[in-house]
Amino acid sequence: MIRNTLTGKQKRFLRSMGTTLEPVVQIGKEAVTPQLVKSANDVITKRELIKVRVLQNCLQTPESAISLLAERTDCDLVQLIGRNGLLFRRNFKKPKIKLPN
Repeated sequence: MIRNTLTGKQKRFLRSMGTTLEPVVQIGKEAVTPQLVKSANDVITKRELIKVRVLQNCLQTPESAISLLAERTDCDLVQLIGRNGLLFRRNFKKPKIKLPN
C-alpha cells in the first residue's frame, strides 16, 4: 500500500516543484525490476522528489507501474498524469526540500 502522509497543501507545493523536473527514472518493457527499484531508491535518496516516466513499450499500465515503484521504494505518490508520475520521500539525514505545514 502507498503511504499517504502528505497534506493537500504539501502535495500542491511538490506538484509545483515537479513541473520543472525532467523524468530521471524510465520504466520500460521489463516493467519494475529490482535494478530499477535500486536505481530509483538511490536517486530519490539524493533528490527527495523525482519524476518517473512509463515508456510506450511497458506491458503494465502507467498507473500500476508507478504505484508499484512507489510501494517498493517506500515513497509517496504525489501526482500521476498520463505516463508521468511524481514520487517524494523525505531524506531525514540531508533534507533538501522544506515542506509547508
